[in-house]
Amino acid sequence: MSEIFLNEEELMLQNTVQEFSLSKIAPRASHFDQNEKFPSENFHDIATLGLLGLEISPKYGGSGGTARQQSIVVEQLARACAATSTIYIAHLSLCCRFISMYGSENQKKEILPGLVSGSNVGAFALTESVSGSDAAGMITTLRPQKNGFIINGSKTYITNAVEASTIVVMATIDPKLRSKGVNALIVDSKSPGITINPIHGKMGIRASSIAEIVFENVFVPKENLISNESNGFKDTMNVLNASRISIAAQCVGIAQSAYDAALDYTQNRKAFGQNLSEFQGIQWKLADIATEIEAARLLTLEAASLRDSKKPFIKQASMAKLFGSRIAVKSANTALQIHGGLGYISPTPVERYYRDAKITEIYEGSSEIQKLIIARNILSTAK
Repeated sequence: MSEIFLNEEELMLQNTVQEFSLSKIAPRASHFDQNEKFPSENFHDIATLGLLGLEISPKYGGSGGTARQQSIVVEQLARACAATSTIYIAHLSLCCRFISMYGSENQKKEILPGLVSGSNVGAFALTESVSGSDAAGMITTLRPQKNGFIINGSKTYITNAVEASTIVVMATIDPKLRSKGVNALIVDSKSPGITINPIHGKMGIRASSIAEIVFENVFVPKENLISNESNGFKDTMNVLNASRISIAAQCVGIAQSAYDAALDYTQNRKAFGQNLSEFQGIQWKLADIATEIEAARLLTLEAASLRDSKKPFIKQASMAKLFGSRIAVKSANTALQIHGGLGYISPTPVERYYRDAKITEIYEGSSEIQKLIIARNILSTAK
């Protein structure tokens, strides 16, 4: 990104994480993808750099920082390994952020240091088989009782669930109440009654685990309640809106890695006596993708800047996520097409970029949901 958009501290962070990601994370990406293996080495190294503490107060072991800085980090991680960036986002942007924004002082002191140091992994359990985009339609319930709550139900497609020790769980006091019944709690993954069922066979981001979490009469102490039904759903949506900026940055990273691979290939692959890069048709493809990546990057930076300034950012975050995911898929598809048959074979990373990109149009609010959010924001301010 041009220096006019980043300050000196941000440029230093970008250069540091880029060098780390390309030298440490990128060489491991194919192995973890092919084996569907959680990249514990990556997670440990990211923690060592202090990156798990971004936007978390130093009071709880964090390193402070901004949404802009977190976007910079996510883009560079995704450029090297999309799955690693997904793990990072679920851990920091969802689990840690929820506790940091809405947790009690005791919850922050007890839970955040372990998450920030990387000794514990965090997860965020919202999605259910009956309520994907319709988050308020959840049927996992909590029943108040003396000194705590009993949770019954199940969550699915939960990132980091297999490795997590701390899970932020959304449950309702009554499914009929929809958004007005949602509570958020901190749940220890080792609590009696919890069963973690790993889900295998994902198309992309295969090194990032997902699982079904089943709750059978799981007791949660009352001290673990973060948000009750008066604000639980609102708090959940606030966290998701902020996290979409990170997903947008992930999209830019995936798109950039695919573009880089395509650009390099066109300058080295010869056909009909000249490099592919000398064909006008190829040049137009590269020009389109380069322009769209920069536009996606600037949309993401705008959303992050608005959030840092405590100004309304939801529309811009959804725009960045909608456009960024579209460009990630387009860039990966273009890179694969330019590579031809070679791009379809696993030793070539572009086939991984192609598989990794698609999920960005689905998770943390599908493209269709982003359009609804954008439209509502536009219409609410139209005269």
